[in-house]
Amino acid sequence: MPLTFTLDPDFGPELRDGLLALWTDVSNAGGAVGFVPPVTTEDVRPELLKHLTAMVEGRTRLLVGRDEGGTVAATAFLTLNTHRLMRHWLWLYTVMVHPSHQGKGYGRDLMAAAADAARTIDGMEYIRLTCRGGTGVDRFYESCGYKEVGRVPGAIRVAQGDDRDDITMLLPLA
Repeated sequence: MPLTFTLDPDFGPELRDGLLALWTDVSNAGGAVGFVPPVTTEDVRPELLKHLTAMVEGRTRLLVGRDEGGTVAATAFLTLNTHRLMRHWLWLYTVMVHPSHQGKGYGRDLMAAAADAARTIDGMEYIRLTCRGGTGVDRFYESCGYKEVGRVPGAIRVAQGDDRDDITMLLPLA
């Protein structure tokens, strides 16, 4: 059964808790979403608060995918670029599909929904994202139409002696 995607959903405790649970589960399954396992919801909460603050300020929009039971199963944050010379592109952050739903095509559905959402924003021409090298996720993004446009070798330190590349990718929306 496909996920149901909502851009800018009503926010309350149920959604907050669903986002925290998703982010924690994805992180603990080894997902490259800003943490190295093990993490708890209390570890994730400050990062979620940063995204929520940006949402309240109108700088970020939330895309949520729910499964047939209504559980938060996928997310992406679309962050508008506030620099006057760069308002024609946005950042895609914290792209996640719950580990129990991986392998069902939901990641591809999420990326298509994010591109569709970006196209609804006046003047938006590109989506940029970054990903952690060594995970293979860059190949997934390439299969969704993104192109690698930059790489900083060793910019992400996962652990002592385990530095990964920070890869920047771009999707034209036209």
